[in-house]
Amino acid sequence: MSAPVTAEAIIAAARGWIGTPYLHQASLKGVGCDCLGLLRGVWREVIGDEPEHPGPYSPYWAEAGREDRLAEAARRHLTEVPVTEARPGDVLLFRWRTGLPAKHLGIVSTPDTIIHAHDGIAVCEVPLGLWRRRIAHAFRFPQGSV
Repeated sequence: MSAPVTAEAIIAAARGWIGTPYLHQASLKGVGCDCLGLLRGVWREVIGDEPEHPGPYSPYWAEAGREDRLAEAARRHLTEVPVTEARPGDVLLFRWRTGLPAKHLGIVSTPDTIIHAHDGIAVCEVPLGLWRRRIAHAFRFPQGSV
């Protein structure tokens, strides 16, 4: 990493993916991605090579077990912060129901919006609104990068 990565750079990179069609397991801007693919693509743009590759996963991977694999992977490469301290440029993980692992993520673009890859649609910037009650974890890009 040659220069510190700013929240503005993270958000600009994420906004560059808006309109990319949803495609499970993909991470190609303008071609297709899922929520993890969006994060992987933004990482490549603002930091460089991905620190690990997720390998194949089914659309229902989180329902198959109780491990919070998405949060565990985030902890290996991002810095966890209290949800109440999430700010633009941070990554939010969402769970569909209490007791289930987090299985979706988005990048905070403003205090009230996120950018995420929406299943069946595309990467879009949407109000945080109803997503707030589903927030399970918040993460920041590596120390010194924001």
